[in-house]
Amino acid sequence: MNPMNAPAILMKDISFSYDGDPVLEDVNLSIPHGDFVSMVGPNGGGKTTLLKLMLGLLRPSRGEVRMFGGPPEAARPRVGYMPQYTQLDPQFPATVMDVALMGRLGHGKPFGRYSRQDREIVARALDQVGLCDVFRKPFSSISGGQRQRLFIARALACEPDLLLLDEPTANLDVVMGGDLYELLRTLNETLTVVTVSHDIGFVSTVVKSVVCVKRRVFMHPTSEITGEMINALYGSPVRMVRHNGEEGCTCHSF
Repeated sequence: MNPMNAPAILMKDISFSYDGDPVLEDVNLSIPHGDFVSMVGPNGGGKTTLLKLMLGLLRPSRGEVRMFGGPPEAARPRVGYMPQYTQLDPQFPATVMDVALMGRLGHGKPFGRYSRQDREIVARALDQVGLCDVFRKPFSSISGGQRQRLFIARALACEPDLLLLDEPTANLDVVMGGDLYELLRTLNETLTVVTVSHDIGFVSTVVKSVVCVKRRVFMHPTSEITGEMINALYGSPVRMVRHNGEEGCTCHSF
């Protein structure tokens, strides 16, 4: 396949096990350029493992992963990654700009201070996420929602073609979560976006495609997702609810 025409992510016949315990089986997945995808499924279903396989942080027991037509390791400079648990002490003595600049590590000079170009790129990333007015503030002084946006800005600082985000709305309330998904929708105008999420209601009204993960993987246009499908995926009853005037689904036990 011509790399210019290759999908952003392609997974062929992937299986993966931890210490012999199968986590993913017979995964075939193609994510085209410009898609906005959310991976959903129960805890332990394999979502984060799938994301790490895409990045090349894990190697499959069987099968092949390609990113932009090549191995994941070669594509990493084109990928902005936001992990589920960011290892950064809330009292870390750094400014918002300092944290965002970490996204330039490996993309600028190997030694020395960040360049003027690095700072200009990071300033644009902070502007994209609505944090340009607080770039001098200490990291410890900003809110949880602002921190999530900052970590997205850090991922954007490498000027990626693809954003991979693991639970970007973790620990955010409904309003902040909705605002964050609207930000991701805007970023999707120029980037391919893949998230791991439990926020089924937001997923059903914002993203373009849903990848259901429960050892096996199935991809659907968002318009095809029904409460019955989510019920089968999570193994608990669901009901349809409304978010921002549109119908979506969210998990409820009865």
